[in-house]
Amino acid sequence: MSDEATDNDDPVIPAPPHPVHRQEKLPWQRPKPALDDMDAPERVRRLMEDPAYRQADEDVDFLQQDDTRGIRLQLDYSKPEALLREHGIEHTIVVFGSTRIPEPAAAHREVERLEQALAETPNDVALQRKLDIARRILAKSHYYRVARDFGRLVGDAGNGPGDCRVVLMTGGGPGMMEAANRGAWETGAKTIGLNITLPHEQFPNPYLTPGLCLRFHYFALRKLHFLLRARALVAFPGGYGTLDELFETLTLIQTRKIAPLPVILIGEAYWRRVIDFDFLVAEGTIDPEDRELFWFAETALDAWEGILQWHQANGTPLFG
Repeated sequence: MSDEATDNDDPVIPAPPHPVHRQEKLPWQRPKPALDDMDAPERVRRLMEDPAYRQADEDVDFLQQDDTRGIRLQLDYSKPEALLREHGIEHTIVVFGSTRIPEPAAAHREVERLEQALAETPNDVALQRKLDIARRILAKSHYYRVARDFGRLVGDAGNGPGDCRVVLMTGGGPGMMEAANRGAWETGAKTIGLNITLPHEQFPNPYLTPGLCLRFHYFALRKLHFLLRARALVAFPGGYGTLDELFETLTLIQTRKIAPLPVILIGEAYWRRVIDFDFLVAEGTIDPEDRELFWFAETALDAWEGILQWHQANGTPLFG
């Protein structure tokens, strides 16, 4: 700077503008006034209320169209993926089982209720059938305890409840899934539920971690997230939904579409009655080695120790 320079030569730096607000509104921030065209405000209102004016990502009707199915599929994948990463979930132990098998106390109450009702109308055949089923459900309700114990084992595994390397995941519903989530929740561990949107009202079980109770529109994307991080599948007695997930997983392992993982069926007597695996081998519709893709267990500890041993033998220890 020369000797003749003065303070007046310094540049004037304007104050930074507000990131949102202006001192003077821009022309488009003011609607055309009625003073110039008395019908203009009403026409502007109709334009802005028309569905075409909705921003695309806020237009639910648009997002539900057939043409935007690809976008919905992507969203159904992306949101759960982002949340699982946000919570630091690395791997999962997936538990399936019937939503119809409650805890023993609830099963007892239902049997007692039906017994009392049948005593009042002893010739009611339909009521007798319901009682027979309720008694069978009661006989299976001990699996609720097994699933709950299994959830505790997963929750306490590794470095304890704060360890997100392996977290328990279910379909988020009642019954066997509730029991498993409940056991993990009781240890203070994070526990995940993947709900699905259905035509009728449903509720997630209350033992899920807020932020990890996720809801899907598409079964396909839900299935993907069940197996994307899975290090084991544990199937308790169940119906169509359980069989669906079980056989899909076995097929993916059989074809090596996914890397093999341990599959454990809890309750050998139940599963052998539901599916004759040996018959499938004898008929040649599966190979003997396909029969070795799973095993049976009766207790939570047997199932958990089996998973640990399988991964150790596979060279993929859960907590290596």
